[in-house]
Amino acid sequence: MTTKKENTTKSFVLRVDAATMDAIEKWAADEFRSTNGQLQWIINEALRKSGRLKKAKKGPTDEDSADEAEGKTPDKE
Repeated sequence: MTTKKENTTKSFVLRVDAATMDAIEKWAADEFRSTNGQLQWIINEALRKSGRLKKAKKGPTDEDSADEAEGKTPDKE
């Protein structure tokens, strides 16, 4: 019997004004990330810096896995 892998990513709609979106897209391009990847990184950094993100176990992070899937190198952050 095959079991489905649990999906740990949730989707949602985000409304952003045009100037903010342009800035995010430019920042993402500067960092060689997708716009979605950049938004995930921004949110993750804000949560980490505020102490609201649980400590991750040692090993690859979800962000590393996403970067690998997009062909990004881990040294670019």
